[in-house]
Amino acid sequence: MPVKKEKIEMPKQPAAERIKNFGEVALGYSEESARAEAERCLFCKNKPCVAGCPVSIDIPSFIKLIKEKKILEAYQKIKEENYLPAICGRVCPQESQCEIVCTMGKIGEPVAIGRLERFAADYAYLRKNSVLSASPSGKKSKKKVAIIGGGPAGLTAAGVLAGAGFAVTVFEALHLPGGVLAYGIPEFRLPKKIVAKEVENLAAMGVEFKYGYVIGRTRTLAQLFEGGFSAVFIGIGAGLPKFQNIPGENLNGVYSANEFLTRVNLMKAYKFPEYLTPVKEIKNAAVVGGGNVAMDASRCALRLGAENVYNIYRRTRKEMPAREEEIENAEEEGVKFNFLVNPVELTGDESGSVSKMKCVKMKLGAPDESGRRRPVEIPGEFVFFEVDTVIMAIGTSANPLLPSTVPELKLNKWGYIEVDPETGETSMENVYAGGDIVTGSATVISAMKAGKTAAYSIIKKLK
Repeated sequence: MPVKKEKIEMPKQPAAERIKNFGEVALGYSEESARAEAERCLFCKNKPCVAGCPVSIDIPSFIKLIKEKKILEAYQKIKEENYLPAICGRVCPQESQCEIVCTMGKIGEPVAIGRLERFAADYAYLRKNSVLSASPSGKKSKKKVAIIGGGPAGLTAAGVLAGAGFAVTVFEALHLPGGVLAYGIPEFRLPKKIVAKEVENLAAMGVEFKYGYVIGRTRTLAQLFEGGFSAVFIGIGAGLPKFQNIPGENLNGVYSANEFLTRVNLMKAYKFPEYLTPVKEIKNAAVVGGGNVAMDASRCALRLGAENVYNIYRRTRKEMPAREEEIENAEEEGVKFNFLVNPVELTGDESGSVSKMKCVKMKLGAPDESGRRRPVEIPGEFVFFEVDTVIMAIGTSANPLLPSTVPELKLNKWGYIEVDPETGETSMENVYAGGDIVTGSATVISAMKAGKTAAYSIIKKLK
C-alpha cells in the first residue's frame, strides 16, 4: 500500500464560529487520525527529524509507538526529552525545525510531528497518566537550585533538575507560572489549563513554586545564595515592550502587544463582565507587526468585537515571520492585511483617544542582516486608517530590572545577559541564564533548549 503523500488534516472550529469565542481553534487528532498520520512516517535510520528538534526528542520512536497503539508509551518517550509536550505540540514552529528535514517531505508533505506530539500528550492527560517521566531516580540531593522566572526556559530547567534529584524552587513575579505561555499566547491557541497541567506535573516531581517574587526587588540574587541555594538559573524573558517613537503613541487606545495580550489573557478581559479587566471597546483596530504576536493580538481584537482589524506590516507577506498557519487562520477570520506600509504618526480626537493612523508607503530594497529585503520609504506617499485602537507588536527588549541590581552580571550592548553558549553560565559563578533574556525574542522551544543546556551544566557542576 503506497504511503499517503498529504498530511492527515486536523479539524478546527469554522472561522465564522471561532471569532465569537476564545475556545481552541485546532481541535486535535482522533486516535484513528493519529495512527493514520503515524503510518506515514518512514522511520529513517539516520533520524534527520531528531537533529532538527532543538530538544532532541526521539521522534521516530514515539511515532512508532503511536502506530502500534501504545500511546501512553509514546507520551513517556517524548517526556524523556521534553517536559512540556502539550505546549510544544501546539505552539512550536515544527515546520521550520523537525518537519522541514523530514524525509517524507521530499516526496510529499512532511509527517505532522507537532500534531502527533500534541495528540500523545492530550491522550495521556485525559487518562490522568501524564504525571512524571524521567522522574526522580530516588537519589535526592541536599543542594538547592533557584529558578528565576516560570516561563518555558525556567520550567524546563526545573524539570531536568528535579528529575536529577535536586530541590528546585521557581520564583515567579506574576501570580501564575508560565511566563509568555500564560500572558502572551491566547486561549484559542494555547488553553491555560494545558499550561496548568504541565506545571502540575512539575509540582508532582517536587518543584516548589513561589509567586509574587520580583527577584532584584522582593529578594536579591545575593540573598538567594545566602538562603542556601547552590546555583541560580535566570529565565526572565525579554518583556520590555518596543514602540516606534512616532507622534501620538501616548494617546489613549494605544497599547503595546504585551499590555494588550496580558489584559486579555492573564487578566481575562475576554471574560468581561465576569472579570472586570478594562480593555477599551474596539471598533477599528490597527495591529503593527508581522510576527506571531501580531497575529495573536489581531485575532484577539476580532474576538473582542472589532468590526475591522487592520494588520500593518512594512514588508510583504513573504517576509512575515509569523507561522503560516497563524497567518492563514487570521485571514480566514477576517483580519485585513496591509503590506508595504509603516506608521509615521497617530492623531487623536478631543478626548485624547487615538482616531487616525498615518502610514507611509514602502518598497523593498536590498536584503538586510536578517536575509529579508529591507523596507524603504516612498517619500510623499501615504495611506490613512480610521482607528480607535492601535496595538504595537514590533518586538520586545531586555527588561533591565534584575540585571540592573547585579553589576557583576555581564550584559551585551542591547542589555541581554551574556552566557557561555556551551553551558549557559553567566559571568557570575553558579549563575546561569537562558531563553529570551539571552537571545532576545525567540521561540518557546529554543528557550526550552536553553533551559535544558543550563540544567545539565548545573547538574555536572554541583555533582
